[in-house]
Amino acid sequence: MKRILILFAHPAFNKSRINKALIQSIQDLEGVTVNNLYEKYPDFFIDVKAEQKLLLEHDIIVWHHPFYWYSAPAIIKEWMDLVLEHGFAYGTKGRALEGKWAISVISTGGRKEIYGSTGSNQFSINQFLAPFNQSATLCRMKYLPPFVVHGSHTLSAEKLQQHCSNYRKMMITLRDEKCNESVFHKVEYINSIIENNV
Repeated sequence: MKRILILFAHPAFNKSRINKALIQSIQDLEGVTVNNLYEKYPDFFIDVKAEQKLLLEHDIIVWHHPFYWYSAPAIIKEWMDLVLEHGFAYGTKGRALEGKWAISVISTGGRKEIYGSTGSNQFSINQFLAPFNQSATLCRMKYLPPFVVHGSHTLSAEKLQQHCSNYRKMMITLRDEKCNESVFHKVEYINSIIENNV
């Protein structure tokens, strides 16, 4: 069983509908740790050694956050700047994260069709997430396709419940290694693997 660390960042969690529901759907899962960065570090003074210890204790690292200005809330960048140190996460001797999996979980108000070369946002979600992909690659990690919730402002209660169910299934699938790694390279979003029960 793989151990999963969710690096969760939402600066207005008390107002959140989508992300609060997603997090609540997996709170009781064995082997899954939710690390709420804004709750833990309201002053942004990140305990680097404690965060590195958490990384060492887990096999799958999840960056879970709303999609702010085509990226992540500020504390995610602060966390990456400080915690993913040279000599620990990358560099000749920085092999602490080698072989671990990394994945982005994001929610966005935009519909899927507005992302891409023909959409108003011009670029795909995966293109916007390239810095996360490359950061994981630099750290010798395997970056998986993202789990994405589109149209978060207009989701019905039923659709939100479906996303929560799929999020939970994804965690179990990754934790228990129920999916062959080769299929990750064939999909845009990991959602499609979970929805089709591959």
